[in-house]
Amino acid sequence: MLRQLSASDPRFKTIDFHDGLNVLVADTTSTSRDTDSRNSAGKSSMIELLHFLLGGGGDKNSLPAHRQLRDTTFGLRLDWPGIPDGLRVQRSASRTTAISLRPMPPGAAPDQLDLGAGEIQLPEWQRLIERDLFRLPTEHPGVSGRALLSFLMRRISSHAFNGPTRTHSRHSDAEGTTNLAYLLGLDWQLADRYRTLKARETTSKQLRNAANDPILGRIVGKASELRGQIAVAEHRVNEVERQVAGFRVVPEYENLRRRADEMDQRIRALRNQDVLDRRNLADLEKAVEEAVDPDIAYLESTYAELGVVLSDQVRRSFADVEAFHNSVVRNRRRYLGEEAALIRTRLTEREAERERLGTELATVLRALNEGGALDALTTLQQVLAQEQAMLAALRHRYEAAQALEASRRSIATDRIALQQATEADIDECRRIVDEAVVLFAEFAQTLYGEGREAYLRFSPGDSSLRIDPHIASDNSGGIGNMVIFCFDLTVAVLGHRGRRAPNFLVHDSHLFDGVDERQVARALTLAAEVARREQMQYIVTLNSDELDKAVRRGFDPTGRVLEQRLTDAYESGGLFGFRF
Repeated sequence: MLRQLSASDPRFKTIDFHDGLNVLVADTTSTSRDTDSRNSAGKSSMIELLHFLLGGGGDKNSLPAHRQLRDTTFGLRLDWPGIPDGLRVQRSASRTTAISLRPMPPGAAPDQLDLGAGEIQLPEWQRLIERDLFRLPTEHPGVSGRALLSFLMRRISSHAFNGPTRTHSRHSDAEGTTNLAYLLGLDWQLADRYRTLKARETTSKQLRNAANDPILGRIVGKASELRGQIAVAEHRVNEVERQVAGFRVVPEYENLRRRADEMDQRIRALRNQDVLDRRNLADLEKAVEEAVDPDIAYLESTYAELGVVLSDQVRRSFADVEAFHNSVVRNRRRYLGEEAALIRTRLTEREAERERLGTELATVLRALNEGGALDALTTLQQVLAQEQAMLAALRHRYEAAQALEASRRSIATDRIALQQATEADIDECRRIVDEAVVLFAEFAQTLYGEGREAYLRFSPGDSSLRIDPHIASDNSGGIGNMVIFCFDLTVAVLGHRGRRAPNFLVHDSHLFDGVDERQVARALTLAAEVARREQMQYIVTLNSDELDKAVRRGFDPTGRVLEQRLTDAYESGGLFGFRF
């Protein structure tokens, strides 16, 4: 049970709670003006502070984080399992992650390096609440202490009064009913499968939309297109694998390549030299043909015709000249012949060298053609790895595309199986279900009589476990609020009986907006009786005029109205003792 709500600011109105029914009244004063209002007295603020002290986030938009409250330390005393004198919790928005506990609960893990003595981090405090107040197992996906507390202390700021099975406008039905299943004693893990199924369905829908997008579709792809891409990629991989398998590393590859280049250049140089020598040889052969012995026989006939008779001495001179010239011609022919012979010898030698170089070059080129260098093999292996990676990525995309295209059928099949399992669980938990149904109907009939149809229905839905509390009405908002009242009372009682929840329930006065004064009186009387019978605590905030109406309709406030009252006095009447 909750025992006391306090603050370090002396202006704060400390609230002491007791067992059973606790009514926190917002009253008017003798000096109240028509323009004053009890709507800012702090009724909802009390519930906000309880959430803050019991592990609420305390972000910058929360009430304790207001600049005029940020340095205030708020405190809560409450009963705690294993601590006979109870536990005191203190927390400030200026150090929102630090929780002060006196005494420290067994099994707590304080971090002395970051915090002071007797202080723990917020996540550890939330864990202790889950362990000791709700007895959650170590692993509890889909269920949290914060969500469970939200059903026991609904907040108007999170629109918790919009419906009975949700306490936050952003929460799904699956999230709400999973936590309710735990409080009621049903298979909450089975109920949580709706949440994971919904997550799968959402992801599948997003991926289908992405597959139809002209840009994202290139990433997601379609199975029919990916099949063709995979076939092409497999062919490329096989081709590169064949090249790698047949690759032979040639030792001294670079030396051989240089040797081949040198031999090729040498062969080209020899051919160029042959061209020059053949041209020189042709010139020499032509010069040999032109080198002939001088003919002087025509001289005697010429001189005879002229009537000149050559003497023997002249004839001897001509003979000497002829012999000299014949000697010169013979020497020239011999020289030219020797030069031509040298050229022919060089041509023959170069031809032999070309044949030798050609044979050697062919051998080197064959070796180079059949293999390669080690770095060439490494490069080829890198190309193979890239192609294999691309093929693997295509196969993964293909599998994802197949799974995506089959997701609708799979989700539909899983939903049917989950609905069947949920139906079977409801049948197996018939005792618990019947207890909840009877309890809710009892509460509803206490408020509206036995003639009003009222039931609590459990069924497997499409997106969540369906928990439908119902009281027949003519679309009255007040009756809808009383559905929440009866439902919350049922959940709190069954959670406490099963030791799955603490023994308190807190309601804001907004719950009674639009409710007939007769039902308000009966609801308060019912809450007092249930709290007494079940050894629980029910805390509710009310305006004084609503309380007066309930008293006139038969509600007995004796011992149930808290001594501390809030008022509409502008400056000091509210919970915090000052206006901000």
